[in-house]
Amino acid sequence: MARYTGAKCRLCRREGMKLFLKGERCNTDKCAIERRAYPPGEHGQGRTKRSDYGVQLREKQKVRRTYGLLENQFHNVFKKAERMRGVTGENLLQLLERRLDNVIFRMGLSGSRSEARQVVRHCHIVVNGHVVNIPSFIVKVNDEITVRDTSKEHGRVVASNEAPLREVPAWLEIDRKDLKGKVLALPGREDVDLPVQESLIVELYSK
Repeated sequence: MARYTGAKCRLCRREGMKLFLKGERCNTDKCAIERRAYPPGEHGQGRTKRSDYGVQLREKQKVRRTYGLLENQFHNVFKKAERMRGVTGENLLQLLERRLDNVIFRMGLSGSRSEARQVVRHCHIVVNGHVVNIPSFIVKVNDEITVRDTSKEHGRVVASNEAPLREVPAWLEIDRKDLKGKVLALPGREDVDLPVQESLIVELYSK
């Protein structure tokens, strides 16, 4: 499967904000944004005057990179959001939040979304009694998500569970002792803590 293999810190610098792609490192003074708060490249510190298209593109790239999707994957999620009832932009964010890799990250069972994808792909996660190894799996209300019994001592899972508690959104619940959680409701717009104007993404794809 195709995936981005470049330096993650460059992505944060390009978007001008922390995307929390490297887990706890992003909360330390080693974070690239703390050291070089300007875009990478020889023209990174030059004048940056953006067109309307440029503003829309940056919003899309910010969301796409935060959730770790490639362009075609993100576009497919957008098309699915368009077919749903309601506001397309909010539907898009809801679908991204309901991805299994994001849910694992939100529950605090991984240090970052990329780490959560590895945990899922390596068959450490069980949804409603069945092993699921597809990071893009969309969870539903009342889905029960657990770490496999044989995986509870896995290094990444143990390290994440021992890390400082991260705030779990209200639409999820987590039992840190038994490493299991449940989807209580569908995420609302207020549950997405990423500062993004999703309407700009809709405008970009509507051209």
